[in-house]
Amino acid sequence: MNKEELAEYLEVAIKASLDASEEIMKVYDSSFSVKEKEDKSPLTEADLRSHKAIVSYLNKTPIPVLSEEGRGIEFDERSNWDYLWIVDPLDGTKEFIKRNGEFTVNIALVNNGEAILGVIHVPVSDELYVGIKGEGACKIQGKDYKGLENLFQIENKIPIREERKYTVVGSRSHMSAETEEFINKKKVEKGEVEILSKGSSLKLCMLAEGKADDYPRFAPTMEWDTAAGHAILSAAGGKVINWRTKEDLKYNKENLLNEWFLATI
Repeated sequence: MNKEELAEYLEVAIKASLDASEEIMKVYDSSFSVKEKEDKSPLTEADLRSHKAIVSYLNKTPIPVLSEEGRGIEFDERSNWDYLWIVDPLDGTKEFIKRNGEFTVNIALVNNGEAILGVIHVPVSDELYVGIKGEGACKIQGKDYKGLENLFQIENKIPIREERKYTVVGSRSHMSAETEEFINKKKVEKGEVEILSKGSSLKLCMLAEGKADDYPRFAPTMEWDTAAGHAILSAAGGKVINWRTKEDLKYNKENLLNEWFLATI
């Protein structure tokens, strides 16, 4: 895939994320109900409306879509895909239900297991994070998006380097004993450690933006939780490493559950 094609797909993904966020906010600002999926995770009308908005864009491309809220696709079929979209229409449904604003729309383009393009939009704050292999990463307000020509200007590039304490980012909803152990070891190594707590894929965005140094995740996540953030963080110069193999986290595996990982920049 050449740069021009990647740029076209990036534009599609950005527009899809912005429209999906509009649909999410319509539900967020209303009185909504919560259902329970088979895996006991919550589901709202916002998840479904966001999914519908995103696939209306992505289905116009020749690239297949793997979405948390889409149909189950057998590995026998997926394993033949060199490229695919991996989508979480509403990452952080628990945060959405709590109405704390820390939920996102995640869209990633994956090539042979590698996340090469990522778009994350934060509906409540209208923050748009974008990363593309070979081009870098940037952050703007969604309302300021007027096209790709101004997206990767120097003033929009991330990470932004600033003087701060060593910072580990964690989850509001999940904190395992292993994560606490990792943080305690960093306190011994670094002295004082700041802990930044965020929901959803915002944790990976904090690293890409330069607001944190490490994100240890020693608890379950799915590929659609991390693919977009992984692409953005990689484009910003960071890594998402499989804790067991010490290699980059891979996508479109037979089992879509991620292994434990450490994201770092």
